[in-house]
This record gives sequence, structure tokens and C-alpha cells, in this order.
Amino acid sequence: MRTRGAPLLVLVCFVPFAFGQPGGAGQPPTIPLLIPPGTPLRLYLTRRISKRAGAPVEARLLEPLYAFDREVVPAGCQVIGRVSRVAPVTKSERAQAVLNGDFTPLHRAYFEFTELRLPDGRRLLIHTDESTGLDSIVSRTPPKSQPQNPQGANGGVLGTGKQKVEDQIHAQIARAKSIPDVVRGPDKKERVADFLMSKLPYHPQYVRKGTRFDAELRAPLDFGKETVNRGALALLGTQPPGDSLAHARLLTALDSGSSKLGTPVEAVLGEPLFSTDHRLILPEGTRLEGSVVLAKKARRFHRGGQLRFTFQRVELPPEVVQLEEAAPPAAAPSQRQEKLRFRTEATLKAIERGKAPLKVDGEGGVEAKESKTRFLGTAAAVMIARRAGDNDPVRAKGTHTVVGQQSNVAGRTVGGGFGFGLLGAGIAQSSRWVGAAFGYYGMAWSVYSTVISRGAEVRFEKNAVVDIGFNTRQQASAAKAGHNRATPGSRQ
Repeated sequence: MRTRGAPLLVLVCFVPFAFGQPGGAGQPPTIPLLIPPGTPLRLYLTRRISKRAGAPVEARLLEPLYAFDREVVPAGCQVIGRVSRVAPVTKSERAQAVLNGDFTPLHRAYFEFTELRLPDGRRLLIHTDESTGLDSIVSRTPPKSQPQNPQGANGGVLGTGKQKVEDQIHAQIARAKSIPDVVRGPDKKERVADFLMSKLPYHPQYVRKGTRFDAELRAPLDFGKETVNRGALALLGTQPPGDSLAHARLLTALDSGSSKLGTPVEAVLGEPLFSTDHRLILPEGTRLEGSVVLAKKARRFHRGGQLRFTFQRVELPPEVVQLEEAAPPAAAPSQRQEKLRFRTEATLKAIERGKAPLKVDGEGGVEAKESKTRFLGTAAAVMIARRAGDNDPVRAKGTHTVVGQQSNVAGRTVGGGFGFGLLGAGIAQSSRWVGAAFGYYGMAWSVYSTVISRGAEVRFEKNAVVDIGFNTRQQASAAKAGHNRATPGSRQ
């Protein structure tokens, strides 16, 4: 009896172990769909918000959220929050506002978001860090149609093929702007009202409709677990093909005015990178590590700052470590560690357009560029100043003889308003000389700010969205060799 029961007992114990364990040889592996704390929700306001503590806030998700290799929260989801507190602006900002004729005690509003509403009706409680609006407004104009890439070289977020990188980042931004909930009308009345209100010496304070936010999560969002096909993971952790583009966000804030050569730079992929046959290469959460290779401060006469950084290392997220541990030990531990963390060659290819006029060159360098149209404002300031100091001549009837002068109301009003806002326009009516003084003050300020002052610095805030291009080692070596041959006196 013992002889017959022993093999049966062994068989009963072996079957569940062989076929019932997660990630075993007979079952596909599973991955947790988790959005970690610190991940920013890229939001925009759907209506104007008063700068008042406790005011309710409604926003929309500008870009989807990804976990490992799939989308878990689509773009356009509604996000609810409130104004947590208001605080005075800095003394320098206050002084600049007073010089422009704005005597309002300016404040900065801080926002918290507490609820995420999914399209299927689910409501998730969230908690974000306090955040202020970014210096950018979501465009309300319909995005221009972009040419489609029939080849879809890497099948990832943007695709590569033979399209120019500039067209690809525009397509990515246009995709975000095409969310149906984004107001597409020009909102001319609202913009004109905001402009006129800002010229008042004292006015109510609002946060504009369309203002952008990067609200970081304090707690993770858990969407359960999903199985993955091992066949789709054959390229996981391999070197991305040449000219591949990855959509990422910077974890390191950079400034051409303060960053030094060799400053470490970190970024994380916000969306997965796929191959042409839609096999996963780098999942969401993959980290890129690099350093600053060029930093120049902005100089006088509007010479902008310059900044360049590259990435040399790739580190896969913890989910890949779990998959490697669950997989059969076909490779040595050293080889598996090399797959989880490997060297690469990657440079900046494109950045999301914001208020700052930045230009990316072919080598990944970024330079602050300003439009030449700013000189039109200076030319207008000169003409306004001259007009504000003149009086209209009074001529004898039927002749060209000047017999007197009359008050130049229009010139005084424009000169006073240009130099000191609506308050200056009213004060300028008291005297021709007051109007002229305001006009020349506005002219001097315009000349200084558009011609003489320092240019803009290249600034990347934390969570700034960038597109990173991967190069093969052969391309990098060829480019380096070509640079050495072109540089006299360089050592081979």
C-alpha cells in the first residue's frame, strides 16, 4: 500500500507546481500596471479660475498615462481639484508690475487635484502635490494636419521613418491638442478682456483658461495586473535601432545660466518604445542617464544661452527585473544584468513648444532664439514717444500759416498708456510734458528690453517633455571620427 501511494502523492504535488504557478513555463508572465508616485499629470484648465483659496477647479488630461507597455488612462479625462492656497509674488515681480502701472497686490495660486474621472464612469481618488500654472497656454486653434508616415519605422509613439524630426514632434503635440475637450475657438473676447484688465491699475486676479499644469502624484495609482506575451518581449532591453525616437520627460531641471559641464542629467520614458512589428523594446519607466556637454550663459544684446546634453546609459524599470527573475535561467547573471542596464548613444531631437523660443540643432544643442519682430515694438515706441511730445498745430483758415497749437490728446493718451498703462494714460492729460515723459519712458524701456538687455536662457523645468533620438555605435563612432578629421591638431 505504501509502495503504490508514494508515486501518486508525488504526482499530485508536482502537477500544481508545474502548471499552476504564476509565470511558470506553462503560463505567460504577469506585470503590475502601476503608476508610481511622482508621475506628473499633464493638465489644462477648462475654465478661468479666480485666485481665491478653496475655489473649485476643473481640468482635463492633456496626455495619456502609460504603465509598462500599455495605456491605462486616456487623454481627455476630467480631473477635479481646488485652489489650496494663495501667496504673494516675489518682490522683483511686484516691482516690475508697479513699473508697468499695475498696483494690484499680485498673488500666486496653488492647486491640488483630488479626483480622476475615467471614461467608463469610474472615479479614482488621487492626491497631488501643490502646483502652480506653467508659463504656457494650451492652444485653442485647430491643429494643422500632419503628413502620415506610411512606413512607421519604429512603430512607437511618434514613429520615425524618413520624416523630419521637427514634423514628428509637431504631430505628437497636435495629437494632444486634438482632444475634443480642448476649446478650439479663438476666444478673442476673453483674450481682449484679459489684456484690457491687465492694464488697469487695480484689477481682479484669475488663472487663465487653458493654463497648463504638471501635477505630481503623491500616491501610486494601481490598475491591477495583466499578462504579457513572451513573444512580444523578445526585444525587451535591447539596443534601440538607429534614429529611433523616445518620448520622455526630464527628471533634472537644467538652466544654461547655472548648469556646468558634466552636470548629471536624468530622464524617464513616459511612453513605451516599440519596434516596427510592435514588439516592446523599452517600456514606460525606463531611465536614461547622461550629462551636460555644453553650457553657455546668455549675454548682452540679446545673445541667447546655449545648452547641450547627451545620454549614455539606459536602466530598465523594476518590472523587467521581475520578468527576468521569472524567466528560465538561459543567460548568465552577468549577461542578465547587462541587459537590464546597458550603454547607449542618445541625444535631444525635439522639445515641446512653449512660450520660450528655443531651437534644437542637428547635434542636440538647444539655443534660445528670439524673433526679429520684437524690433517692431521698439519702432512703434519711438514713434509714440515723438507723437506724445508734440502739439497739434492750428492753422489760419484758408492758409497754411500756423497761428497756434491745440492739445495733443491722442498723443498724450497713447504715450501715457505705453509708458504706464491706463493710469499713465489718464495722468498724461494733465500736461504735455507729462505725456511726453511717459512716452519717452516707454521708449527707453522698450529699447533696453529688446536691444540692450541679456538674451533668454535655455531652461528646462523638471518634467519638461522632450524627444530623444538613439544612435547606433557605428554612427556615433563615424561622427566622432569625422569631427576629429575636421578639427586641425586633434589626436586620432
